Amino acid sequence: MNMGQLRKAYHEEICKKILGYRGEVPNIADKTSKASIELAQGILTRLGFSPCLEPTVFDQYEHLNDLADVLRKHPRLRATLGDYLVTPDILVGRSPVSDQDINQDAGILQTGLATLTPLRADNFPDPKPILHASISCKWTIRSDRSQNARTEGLDLIRNRKGSTPHIAIVTAEPLPSRIASVALGTGDLDCVYHMALYELGESVEEVGDETLSETFDLLVDGKRLRDISDLPFDLAI
Repeated sequence: MNMGQLRKAYHEEICKKILGYRGEVPNIADKTSKASIELAQGILTRLGFSPCLEPTVFDQYEHLNDLADVLRKHPRLRATLGDYLVTPDILVGRSPVSDQDINQDAGILQTGLATLTPLRADNFPDPKPILHASISCKWTIRSDRSQNARTEGLDLIRNRKGSTPHIAIVTAEPLPSRIASVALGTGDLDCVYHMALYELGESVEEVGDETLSETFDLLVDGKRLRDISDLPFDLAI
């Protein structure tokens, strides 16, 4: 399959299993925001697949919004209730390479050299995989809880012993302003990837709101927002 076919298959699976309506509102939209609903409906229309009839995958976590409000008003309850947030992160690791594979095409390794690099499996009795990428998945961006992806990124940067892994966020959030809340700024993550960037861009243009358009263009032109199809290529760098 080529990249276009893979992207289409990805969207088909999302519509089949996750992306649908709650009442008359797409489940990636903020029901209190007219712009969010219009953009979300525009994305769904442009994807061209039937929405999921029973998008219950995330329904069991709806109560977390109410719980977050309670904890903000009564922070002492956090000690009793513990950590309530579900974080569906994806980790991409790279396995160390054996000396046999390294020397397969040429005698690159010499005795007494490159004895400390973690990429060489023979350097350690129990070689560990090398973290290549940390990807935080945010279906929507609704509150400060989504900022934890940036915090996780900063922790990876500060606590590493070696090269920094790729740090990215994947989201289906339709509002550019909310994407900007995690995308703008540099240092704590590589980029934010939208599950349907081209469809979102067309929806933004259709709505015709200057502020939405300016924010969207700022994110894309500023290299802070890319399409999901860009992600595998960026991870290869």
